[in-house]
Amino acid sequence: MQGESLEKETPEQVYRRVFQELKPRTAPPPILVQYRSFANVNSFIEFKEGRLLVRISDLLRQAPDSVHEALAWILLCKLFRRRIPGRHKDRYRRYLNKGEVVQAVEKLRHERGRKPILPPAGEHHDLLRIFDELNFRFFHGLMSQPVIGWSRAESRHILGHYDSAHNAIVLSRILDREEAPAFVVEYVMYHEMLHLRHPVERRAGRRCIHTPEFRKAEEEFPALKQAKKWMETVLWRLSARR
Repeated sequence: MQGESLEKETPEQVYRRVFQELKPRTAPPPILVQYRSFANVNSFIEFKEGRLLVRISDLLRQAPDSVHEALAWILLCKLFRRRIPGRHKDRYRRYLNKGEVVQAVEKLRHERGRKPILPPAGEHHDLLRIFDELNFRFFHGLMSQPVIGWSRAESRHILGHYDSAHNAIVLSRILDREEAPAFVVEYVMYHEMLHLRHPVERRAGRRCIHTPEFRKAEEEFPALKQAKKWMETVLWRLSARR
């Protein structure tokens, strides 16, 4: 109606409304929404001291109302173990994949985050030496050296990752063993080096981590099949020992 203005919902009102849609027969508890200085776009929800506490990255403070509503659906559905409606997951994902948001997240992680890693010279494998050898074999020695090191934890699920915010390649310390063949460690390092050569792309609103160009370059690693077979058949036995 002309002359009337719709008052903007507060974050607490958004979560209260979504709560009532999910659980119409349950009275909503007191709700507190806080923006926190996280090192990433993290959000958490929990019942604490008789109220519903929601903590959201301050990077999302200026996000559109529709994104905040989508996040409310995502967090509350996770809390109540309900299926998250696809439209809300898609809206939130598309927002995080916008170029300016991705850049802001990378900047935030670089400024606030830390990358606690172990030195690259391990007990059985030297990651710097491996990087240098692969650099000359596959990249003509032209790839700039990022931060390189071993992870503090021995993960067999994530054997390596490239952190673009800190320009760091980290390999799981589970591979720093005498039983781990050199070609396996080399393959994992080569895979992460390809992330520098072929960065994440965004196609049709989705993040494409392993592009066709990435996959084609990965096939050039001579011991690719042997390395994958070793990881599928032997790796689990290494992790069971410690």
